[in-house]
Amino acid sequence: MVAPRGCVLRSELSVLRVVCAFPGAPSGSAMSSEPPPPSQPPTHQASIGLLDTPRARDRSPSPLRGNVVPSPLPTRRTRTFSATVRASQGPVYKGVCKCFCRSKGHGFITPADGGPDIFLHISDVEGEYVPVEGDEVTYKMCSIPPKNEKLQAVEVVITHLAPGTKHETWSGHVVSS
Repeated sequence: MVAPRGCVLRSELSVLRVVCAFPGAPSGSAMSSEPPPPSQPPTHQASIGLLDTPRARDRSPSPLRGNVVPSPLPTRRTRTFSATVRASQGPVYKGVCKCFCRSKGHGFITPADGGPDIFLHISDVEGEYVPVEGDEVTYKMCSIPPKNEKLQAVEVVITHLAPGTKHETWSGHVVSS
């Protein structure tokens, strides 16, 4: 629909109106080709089409909303190809598993040569057994971004199971050693 010269098309409550202001008419007066709307207050501003009051946005539940923060530690899945290549070309180290929590997905290795403990992520454990305290392991090292100051054990292989302990396989079977 095209409005006549000097008139404006306005959309109010799903009704298209042609509003014409005449010269000499008091401000605010207008003539319309449609009957006036019912005596209900409008739900939006007719001149610009914005809401009078802000409405709360309905949000769907999200696992990332709240206190859960994505982990900055590089897992096997998120580690870059170049970091993986550098780690695989590095030397093999020996150590002992200090602790490992399957439910948390990480643990620490005490190096055989001394020094600070090395972080171990669940995705970097090779083989069928979940590491437990006292297991002898071999591993390679990779730096942890973003500052690359700390180290993480990768390609971890259990060489000797700790004697007298129960070991669990990744499938859930318990084996005593």
